[in-house]
Amino acid sequence: MSGKNIKIISVGAAVQDVFLSHSEEFLPVSDTSTKEQFMKLELGAKADVNNITFATGGGATNAAVTFTRQGLHAVFMGTVGHDPAGQAVLDDLDQEGVDTSHISYSDKYNTGYSVLLLAPTGERTILTYRGASTHYHAKNFDIGTIDADWLYVSSMAGCFDVLDKLFSDAKRKGMKIMFNPGKRELAHPNKLRALLEDVDILSVNKEEMAQLVEGESSEELVVHALNYVKVAIVSDGPKGVCASDGKTIVKAGMYQDVKVIDRTGAGDAFGSGFLSQWATGASLVDSIVFASANSTSVVQYIGAKKGILHHGVKLHQMPLQEQQLKA
Repeated sequence: MSGKNIKIISVGAAVQDVFLSHSEEFLPVSDTSTKEQFMKLELGAKADVNNITFATGGGATNAAVTFTRQGLHAVFMGTVGHDPAGQAVLDDLDQEGVDTSHISYSDKYNTGYSVLLLAPTGERTILTYRGASTHYHAKNFDIGTIDADWLYVSSMAGCFDVLDKLFSDAKRKGMKIMFNPGKRELAHPNKLRALLEDVDILSVNKEEMAQLVEGESSEELVVHALNYVKVAIVSDGPKGVCASDGKTIVKAGMYQDVKVIDRTGAGDAFGSGFLSQWATGASLVDSIVFASANSTSVVQYIGAKKGILHHGVKLHQMPLQEQQLKA
């Protein structure tokens, strides 16, 4: 199947990101009692920052760029404000060849805006104004006039009425659905599970999947998730990923051990990377390999889009096991 013939509607957040980095004040501070790391900024002090980077983000826009760079037809559907940040989002998407004709504007809220304080380890503290990216209205998400093959949905800020409309309309038009829910959807597991009957691919991390189905290991969680969806994907940070299409189960490690500059957009790159291959008929293994490579590339750059892979990139093998799923 030719990628050029595949159209994917990417729905969700669009934000302006501002990255502040190369500051001695952003060194991680460890708390031995909690085994957590923190960024400590003295109240009232001024912290020098030696690098500033402007970029755009939001799960849906990041995914749309993956799709276009892989030669697919991507449509972005989301909400921005009438402001420079919204224009920056549109400019980036237009430059990448993403169809932005179905974008909506908020007359009340500004475009989502995040200031990210980057530690030398690639971890970050994010100050976020969600604005238009979390105030959605069902009337702005009409996919009834769009002929597409797939609907890719990232977090919709817990707007279940919008999700229900999107999924119902997609199924009525014969579209397949990949869903990467956010914390506001996961906060209501019963409502979320009710939506999954329409979902073809569900991609979440291990802790998130444990909120939806029973299981201790990633493999158990994936198998139980297949009671709801056709393809289930569970990521577990540096431990890798586990996925199944109901026929085989794939367990993969890290694609490559690289220096992490910024983890922003890594999850988006994985999810959209998987669909960019799966939608064109690639195998479960090949889709996982590309998704892992896409995510690995993204974390080597500041910003969620710069490292997204282009079509034709050469990939190498990675630690991976595939076995038949037990009946």
